Amino acid sequence: MKNIAGLMKQAQQMQQKMADMQAKMEATEMEGVAGAGLVKIVLSGKGALRSVKIDPKLIDPAETEMLEDLIAAAHADAKSKLDAMMESETKNAMGGMSLPPGMKLPF
Repeated sequence: MKNIAGLMKQAQQMQQKMADMQAKMEATEMEGVAGAGLVKIVLSGKGALRSVKIDPKLIDPAETEMLEDLIAAAHADAKSKLDAMMESETKNAMGGMSLPPGMKLPF
């Protein structure tokens, strides 16, 4: 019985850590940059697009394709930073244990 009570306590602690991590992620913003800072994108901790900043020098109708590529690259940069932060936070919340490969938490 003592082991079950200990497991329940550990499960509650992990659940609280995960709730804290989710709250922290909701408040987090991550910036992605492309084109040496000419395009900047900010994502929320849950991956929602918050803002796009484009240097006026890039706004040329003849260069639309390049601008589109830079926006996509800035988004990818922000998303990879966000994913790395989420992985780190998850490991911290789980006491250093990592999830099995391919398994992700629903954020």
